[in-house]
Amino acid sequence: MSLTKIIRPIFTPRMHDLDRYATQGQQLQLNVLKRLVGKAADTQWGHQHGYNQSLSYEQFSKQTPVNTYEELKGYIDEMRQGKTDILWPGRVKWYAKSSGTTNDKSKFIPVSKEGIHDTHYAGGTDCVVLYLRNHPKSRLFDGKALILGGSHAPNYNQKNSLVGDLSAILIENINPLLNLVRIPKKEIALLSDFEIKRERIAREAIKQNVSNLSGVPSWMMSVLNRVLEISGAGNLCEVWPNLEVFFHGGVAFTPYRAQYQHMIPSEIMHYMETYNASEGFFGLQDDPTDSAMSLMIDYGIFYEFIPMDELNNEHPSVLPLWDIEVEKNYAMVISTTCGLWRYLIGDTIMFTQKNPYKFIITGRTKFFINAFGEELIVDNAEKGLAVACARTGAQILEYTAAPVFMDENGKCRHQWLIEFNKEPEDIDDFAHILDQALQKINSDYEAKRYKDITLQPLEIIKARNGVFNDWLKQKGKLGGQHKIPRLSNKREYIDQILALNK
Repeated sequence: MSLTKIIRPIFTPRMHDLDRYATQGQQLQLNVLKRLVGKAADTQWGHQHGYNQSLSYEQFSKQTPVNTYEELKGYIDEMRQGKTDILWPGRVKWYAKSSGTTNDKSKFIPVSKEGIHDTHYAGGTDCVVLYLRNHPKSRLFDGKALILGGSHAPNYNQKNSLVGDLSAILIENINPLLNLVRIPKKEIALLSDFEIKRERIAREAIKQNVSNLSGVPSWMMSVLNRVLEISGAGNLCEVWPNLEVFFHGGVAFTPYRAQYQHMIPSEIMHYMETYNASEGFFGLQDDPTDSAMSLMIDYGIFYEFIPMDELNNEHPSVLPLWDIEVEKNYAMVISTTCGLWRYLIGDTIMFTQKNPYKFIITGRTKFFINAFGEELIVDNAEKGLAVACARTGAQILEYTAAPVFMDENGKCRHQWLIEFNKEPEDIDDFAHILDQALQKINSDYEAKRYKDITLQPLEIIKARNGVFNDWLKQKGKLGGQHKIPRLSNKREYIDQILALNK
């Protein structure tokens, strides 16, 4: 008998809980808030903000400011030093290392025991629940899960306390029974050298009956290309004939879809998007025919939303879930069982429907490039360019940058179009200095550039004099407050300007 058929009934009761999303959204979220403020009542943060289990939403929102990482950083540093009951009860031992802010190369997001189980593992479980519901003929558990993870390192000198990629934290804490159905082995999964890790994963995976994949599309493609190289197979169906689903997240899948379909030409292959981050597990694609995801509203996360057109106001509106409007762009604010309180994570979403609440990710609150998980922000770009200009004597008038997406060999890079007031003597030297500076500034960019495995060296194209102004004029935006989009996750802007760069 199929192992999947035996295991499937275990996930059925959860399906009834998820059905409540359509009718009880407000109550589910209020239940989460009550649990959060009740648990945190005796913490330093809870004392400062008057938390107790009877706190209403109106009181919570009045007594708690909206925060960025900068406002919480001092508290988090105390937690990393081993202090207890700061933002969340007890001692938090795990910290997910995420992309940096204006002032820091990296952020360190606390990951509590509660957060691991009631949010991150809950999201992984619900992936399976929804997938099995949508695919009754699935044989998911009859094969192995190929799950990619990062690595971790000691946190200061604190005993049993580590920092690292969220995926590494989750692998470190995984139920031992799940190791029976997942690869690679833990000691391989947590290797820090991705080149060695990729080789060992590929060689281990070739020998297994892999039925499902989980990971970031760019990193996974690098591993799968190596599997094909070692095996000599024409496509992955020859290696894993029972492969049926890729649970993907972290970066937009659109640029990779055609490459995956070419690599896996199978009628039984499916793709399911997840919205998980260091800060929490937020969404799941519950309908294969709809690109929108369902907001997971009974985890350890209370959601609020700021209309994007008010984000820079001194006192913007901050709305609970039940007050949002569809087809409107919002910046997402979260309070979690990991001790993030009214935390503005920087992501923007738009709801496509209510009851149940479904949404699409619309981007970040600022210009950025995150095509491959590098999360390059404008502040990084400005600082990197300043270093390159200082070293070469160059002067810049305007610039924009965007990704060049992967080709069939998995090669990709960032492309910069720069209009110089004073050109560097050696454009290649300028590019190299900029690339090195960005790696020092941004740890995620540094990781993706490691040994050119995922991201190749950046490319610089010299713009002719006046091309950016010509583009603004063509758009009717010359003068005033209109600005060149410095970074974009799409090629729309740079391709338009390149067409004028003749």
